[in-house]
Amino acid sequence: MNVKTAKIDPVTNSEVSGEKGKPLTAAHQAMRVSHPDDLDWSLLRYEGQTTKMMFHPTQDDPTIPNAGLVRYEPGSGHPLHSHYFAQIWYVLDGTFLIGGKAYGPSTMIFHPDPHFEHELKTETGGTILYVQYMGPTTRQAPIYDGRFNVAERKKLEDETTAY
Repeated sequence: MNVKTAKIDPVTNSEVSGEKGKPLTAAHQAMRVSHPDDLDWSLLRYEGQTTKMMFHPTQDDPTIPNAGLVRYEPGSGHPLHSHYFAQIWYVLDGTFLIGGKAYGPSTMIFHPDPHFEHELKTETGGTILYVQYMGPTTRQAPIYDGRFNVAERKKLEDETTAY
């Protein structure tokens, strides 16, 4: 008797399909797509900032990163603060003074976990692509609710600088 043994993917513990043009396993997910033109700008926690977060964590899927655009009006910025998640920024347009140094278009900035962010200011205004994701060492996810979708901003002195 010739019994065919199923091949098991060691990461998902799912059976490998082996079919050309099919996902490796039933556990593999398809891509998700979002476009900024399909979203309205939302208030961000700091004055002069708005956002279009195209992906963000939900109760059903807490490991999705915060990923989207943050638009800064001329003269806006944020104070020195800390986070437990990791993130990458990509400057699309504008000039940003961060920790006393100017950064412009095509600059990529990586913040490991845990990290602090220097005070950021912009006189020109500009847009940064943000990707915030669960910290690989802290296992802390980025925060969306109450940060990237605020109905009303808190006074700056009422904002926490550590999370």
